[in-house]
Amino acid sequence: GSEIGIAGMIASLVIAAGTAYQWIDYVGSTEHAEPVIRSWVWWQSGGAEFGLGQHIDGLAVMLLLLVTFISTLVQVFSLEYVRGDRRYTHFFASLTLFSAGMLAMVLAENMVQLILGWEIMGLCSFMLIGHWGEEEANSRGAHKAFFTVRVGDMGLLVGTAILFGAANTLTISGVNEWATSGEASHQVIFWAAVALFIACIGKSGQFPLHTWLPDAMAGPTPVSSLLHSSTMVVAGVFLVARLYPVFHTGLDINVAGQSFNLIAVIGGITILIAAALALVQNDIKKVLAYSTVSQLGYMMMGLGVGAWVPAVFHIFTHAFFKCCLFLCAGSVAHTGSHHSFDLKKDMGGLGKKRPIAFVTWMISTAALCGVPFFSGFFSKDVIIEGAKHNHYTVFFIIGLIGAFMTTAYITRATYLTFFGTARGG
Repeated sequence: GSEIGIAGMIASLVIAAGTAYQWIDYVGSTEHAEPVIRSWVWWQSGGAEFGLGQHIDGLAVMLLLLVTFISTLVQVFSLEYVRGDRRYTHFFASLTLFSAGMLAMVLAENMVQLILGWEIMGLCSFMLIGHWGEEEANSRGAHKAFFTVRVGDMGLLVGTAILFGAANTLTISGVNEWATSGEASHQVIFWAAVALFIACIGKSGQFPLHTWLPDAMAGPTPVSSLLHSSTMVVAGVFLVARLYPVFHTGLDINVAGQSFNLIAVIGGITILIAAALALVQNDIKKVLAYSTVSQLGYMMMGLGVGAWVPAVFHIFTHAFFKCCLFLCAGSVAHTGSHHSFDLKKDMGGLGKKRPIAFVTWMISTAALCGVPFFSGFFSKDVIIEGAKHNHYTVFFIIGLIGAFMTTAYITRATYLTFFGTARGG
């Protein structure tokens, strides 16, 4: 069954590349590039029409390219990783549907369609994390992920209901126009933004609903790579970016203002807590999981301090280096340490034995640390700079502290894995 999945992802990648080419061409030829929206009536109820369609703009194009490219790579990597697995076909079916759910959400023209893609991902993450559900730890990890994200998802339904009741439309463009029109009651828009943000906290593993992400490591490594780089966890950040006018007006995101807002505060707390937790993990995948939570904190903080473009850019750069780090961790564990992910017991001295994994890991680590001229430097640096530029001094300092902590925990993991003397089997 893997051929169907890979063929589907390669076809999606080709179409996404074509879309990106056309979009860049379109933006270059017009001064004000409007989103390209197509919609068909799906069903009607009490005079309200619910559409099915696509909403394509720069944000959607960037994520289409990202999701299809990384999903294709992960599927190719999985061919060898799960070869001979007892549920090989199930694995590829779930992985492909997982990517399809994310693509459906990215292209969503209205909130019903967005919820559809959002929930498909929730279901597939449950199936993939619990892929080896016979072992209790894997089963528990899958349940924990499912129920924690469901807690947040209540916020998505409540927030969507508030928006529909107040704006009388569910289209994303209509909701954004309503939010910026000045006609909306501030209290209504505030509660809608809070409810929607609760969904983002659950899905993107922000504090205090971040606990499910490290337990999601129970699934096969390719799943962790896809889940933590470009799909599931980015969905919450994408929702804030997509409905940014709602959050901007509802939560008073003052550009060049000293005020605090919910998104920036949660993002800032997440950066520090996750980086501190990453420092004390002995499982290489859990170090990377907490690293993901911390980087998602950067994206949220960027959106909270009014640095929209840098935050979206960080989604893009983070996906590549984090996907690579997870695949390296899988490669090292699969061959170098007898399927163990324990840094202290079973790793060490693997740099000479696994030179390709070592080189790719080091390049990705340089990007994660924000070493100049690597991708992470450009996106993370601009988020921190955006916080300073918009006079969010506290978050500027948090961003700098987080950057130092990032370098500390990934250097520790690198040393324990690739340097020193070999330990264990």
